[in-house]
Amino acid sequence: MEQRIIGRKGGAKAVAPAAPPERADDTAPLVRNVRIDSGSDGQRLDNFLAKILKGVPRTHLYRVIRSGEVRVNKGRAAADTRLALGDEVRIPPMRVADRSGRPEAPGREFAIVHEDEAIVCIDKPAGVAVHGGSGESFGVIEQMRRARPGEFLELVHRLDKETSGLLLVAKTRPALVKLQNDLRSRAPGRAIGKTYAALVVGAWPESLKVIDVALRKDTTADGSRHVRTVDADDERGRRSISLVRVTRRFAGFSLLDVTLKTGRTHQIRVHLADAGHAIAGDPKYGDFTLNRALARGQLVAPLRFDRMFLHARRLRFVHPASGEPIELEAPLPAACEALLEALAPAA
Repeated sequence: MEQRIIGRKGGAKAVAPAAPPERADDTAPLVRNVRIDSGSDGQRLDNFLAKILKGVPRTHLYRVIRSGEVRVNKGRAAADTRLALGDEVRIPPMRVADRSGRPEAPGREFAIVHEDEAIVCIDKPAGVAVHGGSGESFGVIEQMRRARPGEFLELVHRLDKETSGLLLVAKTRPALVKLQNDLRSRAPGRAIGKTYAALVVGAWPESLKVIDVALRKDTTADGSRHVRTVDADDERGRRSISLVRVTRRFAGFSLLDVTLKTGRTHQIRVHLADAGHAIAGDPKYGDFTLNRALARGQLVAPLRFDRMFLHARRLRFVHPASGEPIELEAPLPAACEALLEALAPAA
Protein backbone atom coordinates (compact mmCIF):
# COMPACT_ATOMS: atom_id res chain seq x y z
CA MET A 1 0.00 0.00 0.00
CA GLU A 2 1.23 3.44 -0.87
CA GLN A 3 2.59 5.38 2.09
CA ARG A 4 1.78 9.06 2.07
CA ILE A 5 3.94 11.54 3.96
CA ILE A 6 2.92 15.02 5.00
CA GLY A 7 5.89 17.35 5.06
CA ARG A 8 7.25 20.74 4.21
CA LYS A 9 10.58 21.77 2.73
CA GLY A 10 13.46 23.39 4.55
CA GLY A 11 14.85 22.84 8.02
CA ALA A 12 15.90 25.97 9.87
CA LYS A 13 16.42 25.79 13.59
CA ALA A 14 14.02 27.66 15.87
CA VAL A 15 15.41 30.89 17.28
CA ALA A 16 13.01 32.75 19.56
CA PRO A 17 13.49 36.53 19.49
CA ALA A 18 14.40 38.13 22.77
CA ALA A 19 11.52 39.93 24.44
CA PRO A 20 12.11 42.88 26.72
CA PRO A 21 12.31 41.76 30.35
CA GLU A 22 9.76 42.80 32.89
CA ARG A 23 10.95 45.65 35.08
CA ALA A 24 12.09 44.44 38.46
CA ASP A 25 10.13 45.69 41.42
CA ASP A 26 11.94 48.06 43.80
CA THR A 27 11.34 45.57 46.60
CA ALA A 28 12.71 42.63 44.64
CA PRO A 29 15.95 41.02 45.83
CA LEU A 30 19.32 41.96 44.38
CA VAL A 31 21.21 39.98 41.77
CA ARG A 32 22.16 36.53 43.04
CA ASN A 33 25.02 34.31 41.93
CA VAL A 34 24.27 30.67 42.71
CA ARG A 35 26.84 27.88 42.54
CA ILE A 36 25.49 24.56 41.22
CA ASP A 37 25.84 21.70 43.69
CA SER A 38 25.33 17.95 43.28
CA GLY A 39 21.58 18.32 43.77
CA SER A 40 21.24 20.39 40.58
CA ASP A 41 24.02 18.83 38.51
CA GLY A 42 22.63 17.96 35.06
CA GLN A 43 19.39 19.94 35.47
CA ARG A 44 18.03 22.18 32.72
CA LEU A 45 18.40 25.89 33.36
CA ASP A 46 14.66 26.61 33.13
CA ASN A 47 13.80 23.81 35.55
CA PHE A 48 16.52 24.94 37.96
CA LEU A 49 15.13 28.48 37.99
CA ALA A 50 11.58 27.23 38.43
CA LYS A 51 12.74 25.18 41.42
CA ILE A 52 14.39 28.05 43.27
CA LEU A 53 11.99 30.81 42.14
CA LYS A 54 8.73 29.07 42.94
CA GLY A 55 6.53 32.17 42.78
CA VAL A 56 7.76 33.35 39.36
CA PRO A 57 5.69 32.30 36.31
CA ARG A 58 7.56 30.23 33.75
CA THR A 59 6.61 32.70 31.03
CA HIS A 60 8.62 35.36 32.89
CA LEU A 61 11.53 32.97 33.46
CA TYR A 62 11.74 32.32 29.72
CA ARG A 63 11.65 36.04 28.99
CA VAL A 64 14.58 36.85 31.27
CA ILE A 65 16.55 33.88 29.90
CA ARG A 66 16.01 35.06 26.31
CA SER A 67 16.91 38.63 27.25
CA GLY A 68 20.32 37.47 28.53
CA GLU A 69 19.74 38.59 32.11
CA VAL A 70 20.26 35.05 33.34
CA ARG A 71 23.90 34.06 32.85
CA VAL A 72 25.76 30.78 33.26
CA ASN A 73 29.48 31.25 33.94
CA LYS A 74 29.07 34.88 32.81
CA GLY A 75 27.75 33.88 29.40
CA ARG A 76 24.30 33.80 27.81
CA ALA A 77 22.49 30.48 28.03
CA ALA A 78 19.38 28.88 26.58
CA ALA A 79 16.47 27.52 28.60
CA ASP A 80 17.55 23.94 27.83
CA THR A 81 21.18 24.46 28.88
CA ARG A 82 22.32 21.60 31.13
CA LEU A 83 23.95 22.84 34.31
CA ALA A 84 27.10 21.17 35.62
CA LEU A 85 28.59 20.85 39.07
CA GLY A 86 30.37 24.09 39.96
CA ASP A 87 28.64 26.28 37.34
CA GLU A 88 27.77 29.78 38.48
CA VAL A 89 24.29 31.02 37.59
CA ARG A 90 23.52 34.75 37.68
CA ILE A 91 19.88 35.34 38.67
CA PRO A 92 18.58 38.88 38.08
CA PRO A 93 16.26 40.68 40.52
CA MET A 94 12.81 39.13 40.29
CA ARG A 95 9.84 39.60 42.54
CA VAL A 96 8.50 36.29 43.82
CA ALA A 97 4.73 36.16 44.03
CA ASP A 98 3.14 35.95 47.45
CA ARG A 99 2.05 32.33 47.81
CA SER A 100 0.70 32.62 51.34
CA GLY A 101 -2.90 32.67 50.14
CA ARG A 102 -2.54 29.67 47.86
CA PRO A 103 -3.62 26.24 49.07
CA GLU A 104 -0.88 23.74 49.77
CA ALA A 105 -0.77 20.73 47.51
CA PRO A 106 -2.67 17.86 49.12
CA GLY A 107 -0.72 14.63 49.34
CA ARG A 108 -1.86 12.19 46.70
CA GLU A 109 -0.69 8.88 45.33
CA PHE A 110 -1.58 8.00 41.75
CA ALA A 111 -2.08 4.59 40.15
CA ILE A 112 1.39 3.06 39.94
CA VAL A 113 2.30 1.07 36.84
CA HIS A 114 5.90 0.41 37.87
CA GLU A 115 8.17 1.45 40.74
CA ASP A 116 11.69 0.59 41.87
CA GLU A 117 14.62 2.34 43.55
CA ALA A 118 15.27 4.67 40.57
CA ILE A 119 11.90 5.44 38.97
CA VAL A 120 8.16 5.45 39.46
CA CYS A 121 5.75 5.40 36.52
CA ILE A 122 2.14 6.41 37.16
CA ASP A 123 -1.06 6.36 35.13
CA LYS A 124 -2.01 10.05 35.22
CA PRO A 125 -5.73 10.82 35.02
CA ALA A 126 -7.01 13.40 32.56
CA GLY A 127 -7.71 16.85 33.98
CA VAL A 128 -4.70 16.92 36.32
CA ALA A 129 -1.71 19.11 35.47
CA VAL A 130 1.73 17.55 35.85
CA HIS A 131 3.06 20.58 37.78
CA GLY A 132 1.89 23.91 39.15
CA GLY A 133 2.05 27.10 37.11
CA SER A 134 0.05 28.75 34.31
CA GLY A 135 -2.98 29.11 36.56
CA GLU A 136 -2.49 25.80 38.38
CA SER A 137 -1.66 25.98 42.10
CA PHE A 138 -0.18 22.48 42.05
CA GLY A 139 0.02 19.38 39.92
CA VAL A 140 1.02 15.73 40.02
CA ILE A 141 4.60 16.29 41.11
CA GLU A 142 3.70 18.62 43.99
CA GLN A 143 1.06 16.17 45.24
CA MET A 144 3.46 13.23 45.04
CA ARG A 145 6.14 15.16 46.95
CA ARG A 146 3.58 16.01 49.61
CA ALA A 147 2.60 12.35 49.91
CA ARG A 148 6.26 11.25 50.02
CA PRO A 149 8.09 13.82 52.14
CA GLY A 150 11.87 13.72 51.86
CA GLU A 151 11.95 11.72 48.62
CA PHE A 152 13.67 13.01 45.49
CA LEU A 153 10.97 13.20 42.82
CA GLU A 154 11.40 14.94 39.45
CA LEU A 155 9.40 14.72 36.23
CA VAL A 156 11.28 12.99 33.41
CA HIS A 157 8.83 14.30 30.80
CA ARG A 158 5.43 15.99 30.70
CA LEU A 159 1.87 15.35 29.60
CA ASP A 160 -0.76 17.96 28.83
CA LYS A 161 -3.33 18.45 31.57
CA GLU A 162 -6.05 17.02 29.31
CA THR A 163 -4.00 13.92 28.41
CA SER A 164 -4.09 10.75 30.49
CA GLY A 165 -1.61 7.92 30.71
CA LEU A 166 1.96 6.97 31.49
CA LEU A 167 4.07 9.59 33.25
CA LEU A 168 7.63 8.80 34.30
CA VAL A 169 9.13 10.28 37.48
CA ALA A 170 12.77 9.90 38.55
CA LYS A 171 13.61 9.08 42.17
CA THR A 172 17.32 9.94 41.92
CA ARG A 173 19.28 12.70 40.18
CA PRO A 174 21.42 10.20 38.14
CA ALA A 175 18.26 8.47 36.92
CA LEU A 176 16.75 11.83 35.91
CA VAL A 177 19.86 12.87 33.95
CA LYS A 178 20.12 9.52 32.12
CA LEU A 179 16.45 9.41 31.17
CA GLN A 180 16.35 13.01 30.00
CA ASN A 181 19.47 12.38 27.92
CA ASP A 182 17.66 9.40 26.38
CA LEU A 183 14.67 11.63 25.61
CA ARG A 184 16.93 13.74 23.41
CA SER A 185 18.80 10.78 21.96
CA ARG A 186 18.11 9.20 18.59
CA ALA A 187 20.66 6.44 19.12
CA PRO A 188 19.29 2.94 18.44
CA GLY A 189 18.33 1.26 21.68
CA ARG A 190 18.54 4.45 23.77
CA ALA A 191 15.74 6.69 22.53
CA ILE A 192 12.58 6.67 24.66
CA GLY A 193 9.54 5.47 22.69
CA LYS A 194 6.13 6.97 23.44
CA THR A 195 2.90 5.77 21.83
CA TYR A 196 -0.49 7.41 22.33
CA ALA A 197 -4.05 6.30 21.60
CA ALA A 198 -6.05 9.07 19.94
CA LEU A 199 -9.64 9.07 18.72
CA VAL A 200 -9.96 11.51 15.82
CA VAL A 201 -12.89 12.87 13.90
CA GLY A 202 -13.42 11.40 10.43
CA ALA A 203 -11.91 8.57 8.42
CA TRP A 204 -8.13 8.74 8.71
CA PRO A 205 -6.53 7.82 5.35
CA GLU A 206 -4.78 4.46 5.56
CA SER A 207 -1.88 5.74 3.44
CA LEU A 208 -1.06 8.63 5.79
CA LYS A 209 1.51 7.02 8.07
CA VAL A 210 4.10 9.76 8.60
CA ILE A 211 3.54 13.42 9.46
CA ASP A 212 6.71 15.48 9.10
CA VAL A 213 5.58 19.08 9.64
CA ALA A 214 7.41 21.81 11.55
CA LEU A 215 5.72 23.34 14.58
CA ARG A 216 6.03 26.79 16.09
CA LYS A 217 5.12 27.59 19.68
CA ASP A 218 3.85 31.06 20.57
CA THR A 219 2.67 32.60 23.82
CA THR A 220 -0.63 34.48 23.74
CA ALA A 221 -1.37 37.73 25.58
CA ASP A 222 -2.81 35.81 28.55
CA GLY A 223 0.36 33.71 28.87
CA SER A 224 -1.08 30.50 27.43
CA ARG A 225 0.72 28.46 24.81
CA HIS A 226 -0.52 28.00 21.25
CA VAL A 227 1.21 25.82 18.67
CA ARG A 228 0.74 25.93 14.92
CA THR A 229 2.20 24.28 11.85
CA VAL A 230 4.66 26.30 9.76
CA ASP A 231 6.89 25.82 6.75
CA ALA A 232 10.20 24.28 7.75
CA ASP A 233 12.07 27.42 6.68
CA ASP A 234 10.31 29.41 9.41
CA GLU A 235 13.17 30.40 11.72
CA ARG A 236 11.06 29.69 14.82
CA GLY A 237 9.71 26.39 13.54
CA ARG A 238 11.06 23.05 14.78
CA ARG A 239 10.94 19.86 12.76
CA SER A 240 8.35 17.50 14.22
CA ILE A 241 7.62 13.90 13.23
CA SER A 242 4.68 11.69 14.21
CA LEU A 243 4.06 8.11 13.06
CA VAL A 244 0.39 7.17 12.69
CA ARG A 245 -1.36 3.79 12.50
CA VAL A 246 -5.11 3.15 12.35
CA THR A 247 -6.18 0.53 14.92
CA ARG A 248 -10.01 0.70 14.65
CA ARG A 249 -12.57 2.51 12.53
CA PHE A 250 -15.98 3.78 13.59
CA ALA A 251 -18.77 5.71 11.91
CA GLY A 252 -17.38 9.25 11.89
CA PHE A 253 -14.24 8.47 13.93
CA SER A 254 -10.89 6.67 13.74
CA LEU A 255 -8.84 5.25 16.61
CA LEU A 256 -5.13 5.79 16.05
CA ASP A 257 -1.83 4.76 17.55
CA VAL A 258 0.54 7.74 17.32
CA THR A 259 4.23 7.25 18.05
CA LEU A 260 6.40 10.30 18.60
CA LYS A 261 9.76 10.62 16.89
CA THR A 262 10.13 14.14 18.29
CA GLY A 263 8.59 15.52 21.46
CA ARG A 264 7.24 19.00 20.77
CA THR A 265 4.58 20.80 22.80
CA HIS A 266 1.07 19.75 21.63
CA GLN A 267 2.69 17.85 18.76
CA ILE A 268 0.08 15.11 18.33
CA ARG A 269 -2.85 17.47 18.81
CA VAL A 270 -1.63 19.96 16.21
CA HIS A 271 -0.38 17.40 13.68
CA LEU A 272 -3.69 15.52 13.66
CA ALA A 273 -5.80 18.68 13.53
CA ASP A 274 -3.65 20.08 10.71
CA ALA A 275 -4.26 16.87 8.76
CA GLY A 276 -8.00 17.56 9.03
CA HIS A 277 -8.77 15.05 11.80
CA ALA A 278 -8.83 16.75 15.20
CA ILE A 279 -8.83 14.70 18.40
CA ALA A 280 -12.27 14.20 19.92
CA GLY A 281 -12.72 16.46 22.92
CA ASP A 282 -9.64 18.61 22.28
CA PRO A 283 -10.56 22.01 23.78
CA LYS A 284 -7.81 23.98 22.03
CA TYR A 285 -7.39 22.54 18.54
CA GLY A 286 -10.57 20.50 18.14
CA ASP A 287 -14.12 21.01 16.85
CA PHE A 288 -15.96 23.06 19.49
CA THR A 289 -19.45 22.13 18.28
CA LEU A 290 -18.69 18.41 18.16
CA ASN A 291 -16.97 18.51 21.54
CA ARG A 292 -20.00 20.19 23.11
CA ALA A 293 -22.33 17.61 21.61
CA LEU A 294 -20.16 14.80 23.00
CA ALA A 295 -20.06 16.41 26.45
CA ARG A 296 -23.85 16.87 26.52
CA GLY A 297 -24.60 13.32 25.40
CA GLN A 298 -26.15 14.55 22.14
CA LEU A 299 -23.80 12.79 19.73
CA VAL A 300 -23.68 9.32 21.29
CA ALA A 301 -26.78 9.49 23.47
CA PRO A 302 -27.01 9.10 26.38
CA LEU A 303 -23.23 8.86 26.91
CA ARG A 304 -21.55 12.08 28.03
CA PHE A 305 -17.87 12.33 27.08
CA ASP A 306 -16.28 15.49 28.45
CA ARG A 307 -12.53 14.92 28.15
CA MET A 308 -9.93 14.79 25.37
CA PHE A 309 -9.41 11.33 23.89
CA LEU A 310 -5.62 11.25 24.03
CA HIS A 311 -3.96 8.62 26.22
CA ALA A 312 -0.24 7.84 26.65
CA ARG A 313 -0.64 4.09 26.49
CA ARG A 314 2.86 2.71 25.95
CA LEU A 315 6.35 3.74 27.08
CA ARG A 316 9.62 2.07 26.09
CA PHE A 317 12.97 3.03 27.64
CA VAL A 318 16.24 1.71 29.01
CA HIS A 319 16.25 1.46 32.79
CA PRO A 320 18.66 4.13 34.10
CA ALA A 321 20.16 1.85 36.76
CA SER A 322 20.07 -1.70 35.37
CA GLY A 323 20.43 -0.86 31.67
CA GLU A 324 17.64 -3.33 30.88
CA PRO A 325 14.94 -2.45 28.32
CA ILE A 326 11.57 -1.66 29.90
CA GLU A 327 8.16 -1.52 28.22
CA LEU A 328 5.16 -0.29 30.19
CA GLU A 329 1.51 -0.06 29.16
CA ALA A 330 -1.58 1.63 30.59
CA PRO A 331 -5.06 0.53 29.49
CA LEU A 332 -7.54 3.04 28.16
CA PRO A 333 -9.49 4.85 30.91
CA ALA A 334 -13.04 3.69 31.51
CA ALA A 335 -14.56 6.82 29.92
CA CYS A 336 -12.61 6.22 26.70
CA GLU A 337 -13.55 2.53 26.60
CA ALA A 338 -17.21 3.42 27.15
CA LEU A 339 -17.15 5.84 24.21
CA LEU A 340 -15.61 3.25 21.89
CA GLU A 341 -18.23 0.71 22.92
CA ALA A 342 -21.00 3.22 22.21
CA LEU A 343 -19.75 4.24 18.75
CA ALA A 344 -21.17 2.47 15.72
CA PRO A 345 -18.63 0.52 13.64
CA ALA A 346 -17.62 1.88 10.26
CA ALA A 347 -19.75 0.69 7.38
